[in-house]
Amino acid sequence: MQVYEYATIRYTPKVEREEFINIGVLVFCKSKRILLSSFYLDEKKISCYESELDFETLKLHVDAFEHIAKGTCKVSPIATLDAAERFRWLTAVKSSCIQSSRPHPGMAEDMEGVLNKLFKELVL
Repeated sequence: MQVYEYATIRYTPKVEREEFINIGVLVFCKSKRILLSSFYLDEKKISCYESELDFETLKLHVDAFEHIAKGTCKVSPIATLDAAERFRWLTAVKSSCIQSSRPHPGMAEDMEGVLNKLFKELVL
């Protein structure tokens, strides 16, 4: 069994209203040195909320967030950090339209399985 941490990623259409829609999950395992992510944008659900951000712009922001999580973004210095540092940076408290829950701990052997389970429970 390995200790892991996870955080739910949220779209907050108007930060001052504190309403949010779960759009993704991050799973970090220090001992395996991995940071996994999965995202889904439900355009119908998102369009129910008033926002200054159009859907295509939101998608671009989420894509950048996901590339940083995976360490594949070529223009962000954050993406070059190790998995632990990327996880801490992505889950830091922010006042922006893409936010995260506080990290939560767990124990499991299969991190991909954890990601899939949490994604189904918290996002879909």
